[in-house]
Amino acid sequence: MTNNHEYVHGYSERENQRLIDQATTLTELLHNDTKYPPGTVVLEAGCGVGAQTITLVKNSPKANFICVDISEKSLKEAQCRVESAGFCNAKFQKADLFHLPFEDNFFDHIFVCFVLEHLKKPLDVLLSLKKKLKPGGSITVIEGDHGSAYFYPDSRYARQAIQCLIDLQAEKGGDSLIGRRMYPLMCEAGFNNVSVSPRMVYVDSSKPEYVEGFTKNTFTAMVEGVGEEAIGAELMDTMEWEKGISDLYRTAEKDGTFCYTFFKAVAYK
Repeated sequence: MTNNHEYVHGYSERENQRLIDQATTLTELLHNDTKYPPGTVVLEAGCGVGAQTITLVKNSPKANFICVDISEKSLKEAQCRVESAGFCNAKFQKADLFHLPFEDNFFDHIFVCFVLEHLKKPLDVLLSLKKKLKPGGSITVIEGDHGSAYFYPDSRYARQAIQCLIDLQAEKGGDSLIGRRMYPLMCEAGFNNVSVSPRMVYVDSSKPEYVEGFTKNTFTAMVEGVGEEAIGAELMDTMEWEKGISDLYRTAEKDGTFCYTFFKAVAYK
């Protein structure tokens, strides 16, 4: 990502696994329409541990990807993951998104997923990326919106736990509600033909792979991961927090449901 951010979820092995679970579960929903022509050069900005990279290189095996991140450890994991899967059309490089080491008008396409929400100045990053994109090239940005989560059975403790994550991320300069801002942000950055499509995840017990992969291992695990910080900041006490997390897991039971919306923006320079 950039030096100008704090990643609210941390860099633990559990968080890395959560990112992989999320990417694997949501591949069809988020990426079925992301494919790049043979020979094109694509920047993946903020690739992290390569959770999305695997899908990108698989969907576009003849495109050339340059994947950048600020974390050397994440880059090594991403490279290992891609090479272990048998793909050779991606290169990995350490870079700050505000100071990309590429010529202007260099990339045919740019892909950004779950990055802007963690940045204090997402508009500035979009402007930085735009400089590196060729005229007529596309940019794809995917973000979630924690305010879009609703579920059954409802629980004020679960909602409060989610709000803790929203508040903690805001304190670090991020915005976990950024999904709803995709269209105005892309327009303000000066991109053309901006199109935003909501991608809603709806989960009930008829979709066991989503119950495990999304409700439990992606969303609830994400909220649960900030528990120590939320309690330490006295946003909730220990008993309230444990009740909130328990109620989120409760939505994954046979009679529970869970909904969440991602936003995918595609635009052109």
